[in-house]
Amino acid sequence: MAEAVLIDFFGLKFNSQKNSHQALLKTLNAVRYHHAAKAKFLCIMCCNNISCERNGAHNNCELEASNGLSTLLREFETVSNPSMAASLYTIKQKIDEKNLSSIKVIVPMHRKTLLKAFIDQLFTSVYSFEFEDLQVTLRGVPLKQSTEIDMITAQEVEAIQNEIQTYLRSLPALKGELTIITSPLISDIFLHGFTTRTGGISYIPTLSSFNLFSSSKRRDPKVVVQENLRRLGNAAGFNVEKFYRIKTDHASDVWIMERKEPESYDGITTNQRGVTIAALAADCIPIVFADPVRKACGVAHSGWRGTLLGIAMATVNAMITEYGCSLEDIIVVLGPSVGPCCFTLPRESAKGFHNLDPECVRLFDSPNPCVDIRKATRILLERGGILPQNIQDLNQDLNLCTSCHPDKFFSHVRDGLNFGTQIGFISIRE
Repeated sequence: MAEAVLIDFFGLKFNSQKNSHQALLKTLNAVRYHHAAKAKFLCIMCCNNISCERNGAHNNCELEASNGLSTLLREFETVSNPSMAASLYTIKQKIDEKNLSSIKVIVPMHRKTLLKAFIDQLFTSVYSFEFEDLQVTLRGVPLKQSTEIDMITAQEVEAIQNEIQTYLRSLPALKGELTIITSPLISDIFLHGFTTRTGGISYIPTLSSFNLFSSSKRRDPKVVVQENLRRLGNAAGFNVEKFYRIKTDHASDVWIMERKEPESYDGITTNQRGVTIAALAADCIPIVFADPVRKACGVAHSGWRGTLLGIAMATVNAMITEYGCSLEDIIVVLGPSVGPCCFTLPRESAKGFHNLDPECVRLFDSPNPCVDIRKATRILLERGGILPQNIQDLNQDLNLCTSCHPDKFFSHVRDGLNFGTQIGFISIRE
């Protein structure tokens, strides 16, 4: 049974005549009868002006209530907007506020394909949709509708994408201004930074607001993440069309961009100008590498497994092998991550850190010792030959444990499975 029911009145013609109101009343009563007992959200979607066009057709969709219709409408939420993108995004917000995921859409058959195209852009696989043809009768005769459109053209798909992008660009930033943390150790020949959770448009509490990753398990669609990324590109000065994220596997594989891309990797290196590379993180460490002499850079995603597997030095070694970098020239900046104050592992998993250096583990004899993945990373980098003065630990310098600062950062440890993602990024200026 659907948790939410959406009725699409964009494509139907109603006016203020009594018999038209009776038709609408009958339709809404039928929906209420079949769904009100189970559904937690009943919603009507229509446009707020008289004329809505598609393929040259004008559709009157004003809802002027009277008599019993006015009373019945109070049981439905009405979302009224001339933009389909704005209407559906508003409805999505209301559905997300109630934490619903099973949705029935009652829609005129000629609009079903169009509506599905919008839904595919604005919703993720977290949601399940069921579609039902909207039947409206007037004096016992079904209200005439256009025939079903089985497919939409490439031009219409592009128009849908443009409408959604235009709407998302109009939304204000949430939770404050976009903030980029930078390191004084990295030369100005590079663009670089670490993002926080402020300044984006993601509205779900654990993803709000500058979430930079979308997946089938999260409620943030790709179009929202892409808008957040567009705003980051504008603020930092990089081209989002040349932006590459790590494909995390919590291991130690590195993609050297001049070679074939692996299926998954936790490090990237490049010496191409104008290409921005990024490491995703929520509690794991986003690490940025820069060599101003050889003009090469890299990023790495270092979780506890990747730390023990040596992803940081694997990225350094890729820069040395591929670009002729020297250990003494490479700068390494450890971005915001969880600290030992908030991160624990089962004792068996913590043994690897204790064996590396006992100072990486607190309360080792407990069932779940506290582990310092940042200290372990620094130790491995220094043992690998990176100069201590060329390593900056932003957590240590700025007290930036991701779990301790819900106002600044996303955190898997703190927020659970539906966590948001920040990044560390770098590129060589063109």
